[in-house]
Amino acid sequence: MKRINHKFPAILIIVLIFSITSVTGQSPDRSNLRFGIKGGLNISNMYTKDVQDNNTLTGFNAGLFLKMPFTSVLAFQPELLYTKKGSELTYNSFISGKASFSLSYIEMPLLAVINLTENFNVHGGIYLATLTSVKITNKSSMDLINFESDLKKSDFEMYDWGLVAGAGLDLKKFSVGVRYEYGMKPVGKERSILGQSYRIPDARNSTIQLYLSISIL
Repeated sequence: MKRINHKFPAILIIVLIFSITSVTGQSPDRSNLRFGIKGGLNISNMYTKDVQDNNTLTGFNAGLFLKMPFTSVLAFQPELLYTKKGSELTYNSFISGKASFSLSYIEMPLLAVINLTENFNVHGGIYLATLTSVKITNKSSMDLINFESDLKKSDFEMYDWGLVAGAGLDLKKFSVGVRYEYGMKPVGKERSILGQSYRIPDARNSTIQLYLSISIL
């Protein structure tokens, strides 16, 4: 299992490098090619059926992007990011309490970009992600489960994927924008205790990202 987890970030890097190589040699509109660095603020949350209250966590995203134009209107934009997501959850199933989950991922958004004007675009697509680290704090009504000591990285799904939609403003070498990411699978692995199956957290990532990017091409 560990071999697969180590290979997954490398696969994302290979995909990005292949995209750069392909577009450098074949893009029909290389004058508008953008490649550079980006970063920004994450405002993240989790959706789950057993949650009474959701509180957002603040994190960040940082990495590389490549905008490959096919026409003056349409472009393809892969990115490779380090991103921190999570939430503080108040739960109430057969035990109750409050837990804070901070999850770090290496993530690759794969986006279709539509340029509505010369400077303004909307974009959407999917993201693929692999979990790199987990930090948990917990206060529970029972000592049956102490999330901080009982839950480990291996208790979380190693891979995540979801949908992305957003809008951006391109200003010469700089771009600013906002987007929303919604995870399509729960972040916690299924477990069982006292004959009951459950996931902790039985939740999906939900993240608003604010970003600034700088083109170096």
